[in-house]
Amino acid sequence: MKYNVALVGCTGMVGRKFLEILEERNFPVNELYLFASARSAGKEVTFKGNNYTVEELKEDNIKDKKIDFALFSAGGTISLEYAPIFARYGAVVIDNSSAWRMDPEVPLVVPEVNPEDAKLHKGIIANPNCSTIQAVVALKPLHDKYGIKRIVYSTYQAVSGAGAAGYNDLINGYNGEAPKKFPYPIVGNLLPHIDSFLDNGYTKEEIKMVNETRKILHSPDLKITATTVRVPVLNSHSESINVELENGFEIEDIFELYKNADGIILQDNAKDLVYPMPIDASGKDEVYVGRIRRDFSLDNGLNLWVVADNIRKGAALNTIQIAECLIEK
Repeated sequence: MKYNVALVGCTGMVGRKFLEILEERNFPVNELYLFASARSAGKEVTFKGNNYTVEELKEDNIKDKKIDFALFSAGGTISLEYAPIFARYGAVVIDNSSAWRMDPEVPLVVPEVNPEDAKLHKGIIANPNCSTIQAVVALKPLHDKYGIKRIVYSTYQAVSGAGAAGYNDLINGYNGEAPKKFPYPIVGNLLPHIDSFLDNGYTKEEIKMVNETRKILHSPDLKITATTVRVPVLNSHSESINVELENGFEIEDIFELYKNADGIILQDNAKDLVYPMPIDASGKDEVYVGRIRRDFSLDNGLNLWVVADNIRKGAALNTIQIAECLIEK
């Protein structure tokens, strides 16, 4: 069986990655419909050797197309307005923005972690934040076997997480140009500030990680704190995750757990300097885990280093994997 698929925000960084991954994975596309702003309408996009014309995103261009899946990467404002419209006309919307993530009626899904939640949708499914996705893939095996008591996130997030403008700030910064996306230069610098600040001193990105992790792991009272940092790396986010487990463990068993975990590649050999790095994770589907070691400062403490391609696994691939889950079901 083949499906009619719409891409909303098809000309952006994630939208282009949607097209690439749909083709790579041979997703069963019957008709492909591409939507973007009026400014991008009329552009030609190639998919599987065929040219497609981008249409303006408006209801008149949606209602007669019998769309099965609508993959969104167009920002929260667009998602709030148009996701219900696509759903009303029979599509399952899988949205990359933060608009629907914490809505109790909308599943928040990472297929390696909670695929069963996808079937609970009422027309809209939310894709988590990129930094949350790779974290929960790494945490799921620990959560299932030992239980998790507390998490401390420290992230090192690539400029591609801020879109093309963030990417360009790093590239152009090497030529001495002033930043246009970030408040300060990113070249030779770190910015401990992703998204806007809240009254409690945290940023929205940090609170997203806290709330989304709790929702995905079905642990509303889980103790979590986060510090998110933008770093001068083009692509792939890195995370230091400190975990306090509910139950005791042997470190050898943790390694075995990750050798067999879904969607994870274990890279951990200190003797040969083997550990996950952004340069290796870019362009890959999996989440890389390494630097595994006991935290001796508390009972049942564990340290992890987790790296993944934030545009691929952290956005486009996870979205398409959700659609694949629904097809399988």
